[in-house]
Amino acid sequence: MRKDLLRRSVSRRTFVRGSSAALAAGLSLSTWERIQAAAQQSTPTTNIRGTKLRILQWSHFVPAYDTWFDAFAKAWGEANDVEVTVDHINTADVPATIAAEISAGEGHDLVEHIASLAQYEKSMLDLTDLVQEASARHGEQLAMCRNNSFNPTTNRFYGFCHGYAPDPGNFRKALWEAAGYPNGPSTWDELLEGGTKIRQEQGVQMGIGMSNEIDSQMAAQTLMWAFGAQVQDENENVVINSPETIAAVEFMAQLYQNCMTDEVFGWNAASNNQLLIQGQASYILNSISAYRTAQEAQPDVASDIYFTRPLVGPAGPERALAHGHAVFIYQIPNHAEYPDTAKEFILHLVDNYKDACYEGKFYNFPAWPSLTPELFAEGGWLDNDPFGSEPADKLVPIKDANDWTTNLGWPGPANAAIGEVFNVPILPNMMARAARGEQTPAESVAQAEQEIKEIFERWKAEGLIGGGQA
Repeated sequence: MRKDLLRRSVSRRTFVRGSSAALAAGLSLSTWERIQAAAQQSTPTTNIRGTKLRILQWSHFVPAYDTWFDAFAKAWGEANDVEVTVDHINTADVPATIAAEISAGEGHDLVEHIASLAQYEKSMLDLTDLVQEASARHGEQLAMCRNNSFNPTTNRFYGFCHGYAPDPGNFRKALWEAAGYPNGPSTWDELLEGGTKIRQEQGVQMGIGMSNEIDSQMAAQTLMWAFGAQVQDENENVVINSPETIAAVEFMAQLYQNCMTDEVFGWNAASNNQLLIQGQASYILNSISAYRTAQEAQPDVASDIYFTRPLVGPAGPERALAHGHAVFIYQIPNHAEYPDTAKEFILHLVDNYKDACYEGKFYNFPAWPSLTPELFAEGGWLDNDPFGSEPADKLVPIKDANDWTTNLGWPGPANAAIGEVFNVPILPNMMARAARGEQTPAESVAQAEQEIKEIFERWKAEGLIGGGQA
């Protein structure tokens, strides 16, 4: 009898303590219970007790993910006697912060960015063993994720890609219905035609940036791919100066002149989101994060936001591609004090990616598809969004994102040179100079080629990229 009373008393105290912790963290009790259960089931392959783990990563575009992640990391640390610290900063500040820590030779044990930072390879540990272990547990990693973190020249994984966010088009259905496109645009020509009509007749602009920020970089790259252009070929030779690139730049200039305003030249990564959420954009290229924010902040706007797959251009459907809007890549610097602890945490995160995907409201797609069968299953999460989409199948256009998402620098690898090109505004500037009439498209492309070739030659001299093969 006493044992039964004691068991009930302990159970109640545990429940109250868990409830308080969940409330303090801003989590539901069920989420807190899953976090605790996962932490208790964690079985590190190395003795990491008594160590520390300092994590630096970007502030997630779906804030609920950070709320979950911080509690998830802390619970894992407590279960394994590891002191865990998580620092979130604006994504635009991540590369410079990592570079500063590399220069100082000290800092965080684990760093995460939303694009390949292959240019820091020599300052990072080779994570081949970690990728192999995750693949042994969960099957084959997506080729796109592998190619965003692997250097074929050095045969090293300079990073660990655990997932990505698809990059569909986001459009306002009512605006496009009135322009004669009830399902939104499916081609770049339709985007120009419909966007022009919407701007002229409804006074609403389009939001595709041409500034020094990551969304503008991705927009320039997906447009180039659709026109049959690319920065490099499969052998890492610079091939940007082509008729196809010039045609893409000409098209962007026309798109700006017909459908956009000068503000796109000074945007940051949040600007297109804000324009859409405020109901002032007909179309943007973005993940579903802007939509998720609108669901809470502007539900009337959210109900009118729909999605398109990458638009088809002159190069045909097979070149209707997108880079991951965010590609989640962890790196472990050479200066990390506890690299084994960092590796064990990454494996714990991957093992529990179903929760990462769910708590990020499907912003995070897994690098190992086997981890979240509910995401892709018939009648699953994307067919029947549990987070209040109306209609419930609104997210279906991103269900096949694994098929149309490719790596940075495709058809070549996401090498150090491409990483640097993507970290500076060469491609958006190439578009912007022509759009503003400062140079002809051909002149602007030629300038971009010169700038990119200099970067490639420097990294070839470092031995981090190949190039020149027949």
